[in-house]
Amino acid sequence: MAAEPFGTLPGTGFERIDPRFSSCIPGPERVERLWTGARWCEGPAWFAAHRTLVWSDIPNDRMLRLDERNGTVGVFREPAHNTNGNTVDRQGRLVSCEHLTRRVTRTEHDGTVTVLASHWQGLRLNSPNDVVVHSDGGVWFTDPSYGILSDYEGLRADSEIGACHVYRIDPASGAVERVADDFVKPNGLAFSVDESQLYIADTGASHAPDGPRHIRRFEVAADGRGLQGEGPVFAECTNGLFDGFRLDTQGRLWTSARDGVHAYDPDGTLLGKILIPERVANVCFGGPKRNRLFICATSSLYAITLNAQGV
Repeated sequence: MAAEPFGTLPGTGFERIDPRFSSCIPGPERVERLWTGARWCEGPAWFAAHRTLVWSDIPNDRMLRLDERNGTVGVFREPAHNTNGNTVDRQGRLVSCEHLTRRVTRTEHDGTVTVLASHWQGLRLNSPNDVVVHSDGGVWFTDPSYGILSDYEGLRADSEIGACHVYRIDPASGAVERVADDFVKPNGLAFSVDESQLYIADTGASHAPDGPRHIRRFEVAADGRGLQGEGPVFAECTNGLFDGFRLDTQGRLWTSARDGVHAYDPDGTLLGKILIPERVANVCFGGPKRNRLFICATSSLYAITLNAQGV
């Protein structure tokens, strides 16, 4: 499906909550729907070298690829082990969280797949969800239980660990280290611009009405190997749940929510919203100038060009 023609796509628009949001949106800009036909879009990852976007369609057990130069979409990988979150490391390799196999993998330049993590202390992981790579090569990922709660996005199973944590894979030894253990359902995560802080979403309210629906902000240890402090709440979701998110070079956080994409100032103020007619799961920046925000929402891929550049 080609992108929608210029104009206002039904169900889209902007909600300006703070005057500072206006400077983020170019005057004539509108949301585009680039493609539709998925069951649950997740995990967008941008490859600058060839201007393509890879993302997951978890229940359909496939990964899709957009060629930004001509707008075509095709299958990148199928089956895909119910892959959820993806990112690109500093060497341009795809790093993915697989629900079905309950592991974190890396796709090498020659197409082979390397398993980075599948166990912690001899126990199988639950279902790795989202992943980021630090500049030191450490791979940080969240491990909620969504992929083992049913057969829809993985395979029903009992948790061997018995809880949901956040982990780091050491780049030298490959050891899987737990860095946070006080989450109900840890989900999206992203580093601040200077990597001194790590933002982590908790979507525990998905299965408990009084559960968390917020993003916490942690201080990263000086050696880059762990977290410090209690990780106070940075923002509470005002519509649905936060899921995946990214930061721009000004430290603003752009996060998914039920009604679209919510933009937060570094001080925690909700600046505004990009309204999307489907529940949003994740976002990432791309394009030649890194100012194109790609939006994975339930069945469709959307995009908008911003006055902001992704980290």
